[in-house]
Amino acid sequence: MSVTAIRLTPRLVRAARAMVGWQQQELAEASGVPKPTISAFELKPEAGRLMGANMQLLIAAFERAGLEFIPENGGGAGIRFRERKA
Repeated sequence: MSVTAIRLTPRLVRAARAMVGWQQQELAEASGVPKPTISAFELKPEAGRLMGANMQLLIAAFERAGLEFIPENGGGAGIRFRERKA
């Protein structure tokens, strides 16, 4: 997935963290984005924005953890596990 095809929202970040079982500190360590930045972003309304470089770092960390972002295609953006579970 191209990181430019998805725009992270606070809800998507919270959902992705829940899917991989990470606390904010674990996401900070996996991505290199400071925990206060993640915390502040997750508290924003859904229209909240994140600096492009930080968004790319978060997406890359989630993708390394096995997630895949689904671009908005009329049904809204989403996230899923990259590989199906047996």
